[in-house]
Amino acid sequence: MSILSAIREKIDSLHPKERELAAFVLEQPQEAAQLNITELARRAGSSSSSVSRFCRTFHFRSFPEFKRKLAAELAGQAAPMQYQDIVAGNPLPDIVSAITANHLRSLSDTTQLLDLDQLRQAIVALHRASRIDLYGVATSGLVAQDFWSKLIRIGKAAASFSDPHMQLTSAASLTSRDVAVGISYSGETTATIHSLKCASEQGAVTISITRLGTNPLAALADIRLFTSSAEAGMRRGDMASRMAALHVVDILFTGLVSEHFGEYVPRLERSFQTVRKYTGKEERNPR
Repeated sequence: MSILSAIREKIDSLHPKERELAAFVLEQPQEAAQLNITELARRAGSSSSSVSRFCRTFHFRSFPEFKRKLAAELAGQAAPMQYQDIVAGNPLPDIVSAITANHLRSLSDTTQLLDLDQLRQAIVALHRASRIDLYGVATSGLVAQDFWSKLIRIGKAAASFSDPHMQLTSAASLTSRDVAVGISYSGETTATIHSLKCASEQGAVTISITRLGTNPLAALADIRLFTSSAEAGMRRGDMASRMAALHVVDILFTGLVSEHFGEYVPRLERSFQTVRKYTGKEERNPR
């Protein structure tokens, strides 16, 4: 479970009262999802202000939002499904089933975590941007590259950077008319944090795509988008986390084109026809 996993991971770093609250939520998640803020505070030996602070710690705007998303995740446990790690000598049919299940779980968990208001703000910012920088290293760099390949098809001035020095070089030239997107599953990739901070200092709108929970990259972003944080053991290949980030990117791109259909679809068509013209059969077999 994404929310419970994030709480379990950060519980030791919370303030004492928030730690007591976290322990109650982890032990009694079904009950916590049914109580109002006063009842939850009393049952956990905390206070309403501590509950509100606890929700903000995990990037929920309010207690009702936290409770609603926790209830949605709990409802999804009707058919429990755990992420499956790589097993030595696993039969190929089992591998196919395991990876498919991991990806489906990752997409489902991420969908439940998406904040529609934050998504809308991101789409507005991307549409208005004169220039879009995309930062990510390693697997997150592949996600950034995928987003770049989509944005240039609709005529957006976008660039993807994986090299830390080039990230900073580009970030330093951004302005208040631009957007910078930092992608990091952990939210703790130093190069991406520094680059997004630099972009923010230049006045650019900053967007983070990270796993759910408290992390430095999300903390400094203007707009925060979260993916499932339940990928345990699978870190060897960044498989499910990559699919979750790509899921968010696809939603952003589709939302952007759908919102401004008349502007972007002709550009998509022109891009498609241009590639077809210069790489099509008639080019390969000139007369």
